[in-house]
Amino acid sequence: MPDSQPQPPPSSSNSPGSPGQSDTAPVLLCGARLTDGRTVDVRLGGGRIEAVGTAGSLAPVPARAAGTRVDLSGYLLLPAPAEPHAHADTALSADAGGPVSYDPEDVQRRSTEAALLQLSHGATALRAHVRVGDVPALGALAAVLRTRRSLRGLAELTTVATPRVLTGAAGAEGLAMLRDAVKMGATVVGGCPDLDPDPAGYAEAVLEVAAEHGCPVDLHTDATDPARLTRLAAMAGGLRPGVTLGPCGGLSRLPAEAASRVADRLAAAGITVVCLPQGGCGGTDRRGTAPVRLLRAAGVRVAAGSGALRDVANPVGRGDPLEAAFLLSSRHGLRPEDAYDAVSTSARAVLGLPEVRVEAGFPAELLAVRGDHLAGVLSLAYSRIVVHRGRVVARTSAVREYCNSAAAAELGLPRQGRREVS
Repeated sequence: MPDSQPQPPPSSSNSPGSPGQSDTAPVLLCGARLTDGRTVDVRLGGGRIEAVGTAGSLAPVPARAAGTRVDLSGYLLLPAPAEPHAHADTALSADAGGPVSYDPEDVQRRSTEAALLQLSHGATALRAHVRVGDVPALGALAAVLRTRRSLRGLAELTTVATPRVLTGAAGAEGLAMLRDAVKMGATVVGGCPDLDPDPAGYAEAVLEVAAEHGCPVDLHTDATDPARLTRLAAMAGGLRPGVTLGPCGGLSRLPAEAASRVADRLAAAGITVVCLPQGGCGGTDRRGTAPVRLLRAAGVRVAAGSGALRDVANPVGRGDPLEAAFLLSSRHGLRPEDAYDAVSTSARAVLGLPEVRVEAGFPAELLAVRGDHLAGVLSLAYSRIVVHRGRVVARTSAVREYCNSAAAAELGLPRQGRREVS
């Protein structure tokens, strides 16, 4: 089986997943399978789903409208995933052989490549944590904001300003830099309280800046201190537009009773937890996945992110939301439907985006994956077609080929390919 790689689309407008049509032009997705077993046609227009009908029931796209017909026979159609926890400034830096370069040109190149890679996996919206202050100052943030502008029409990229130290004399510069970052265009206030000499004071400073500017909060924490988490929940309760914590792997190392009490407090405060089942990230020193089943049972919204994408924290990170869902199901016992929710509906909620369903009236943010049902898709998610704002923006194709085999022919095993394999 060859490795799945993003492929340039063919020029024919009838080819599955040909990027390039206008987001206002009509698109007809034909013969897609839904998770409830139905096979449907889906018409898109104006960035939304206009209609869903049984296969063959929707009128074809008029040629004069310069629309596109996409054959999704053999594909499962899903709401597109989102990436709630990426590190755009350090992505794809593992092979550098030294300290991460925060040169703005390097950051922009890596962050753009990383975002496009994650888009090819299906993530049409991403939240990127970007270090501000000390070494990079505001240069890395400026570079990622340029990446955001260059990706318009392909994916939605939001940025989290992430300072290192915010308390004491050393923190004064970081606090000023954090406020400047929001003025520059960072839409989320974040950071790593575990790395500050005064974690509680750090969290208070972040919440204060967020309240000043009406921004969401997204903090890195290993979550090993129940008292600190309880205090944070008390401070953050009711803050709008919301507070997110991650990756919270330390919760899984707490005694069950202590972890349950913390989960209850997080749920009461409306705090979301983003876990990283694929590995850690540079914002925390230890690895481990949050106890997702315990948190969900307590009523905490749990989303799943990718974390490090081939940087020093995880040099083999893939940045694939479907792999995160696969791990939640295979390793942590979630049903495939709940695991996929963590990377789609719940992840979109973290980003403040509207819900997506394959129903008329909902945003046309969709992912088609070759397969018949969700469990199979999470197991072998090779070929993918990505729809953002009602147009196909990425396609990844994989071809499975076997040499001629009498046994395969007799059993009628599925075979794809255009040539014989010798």
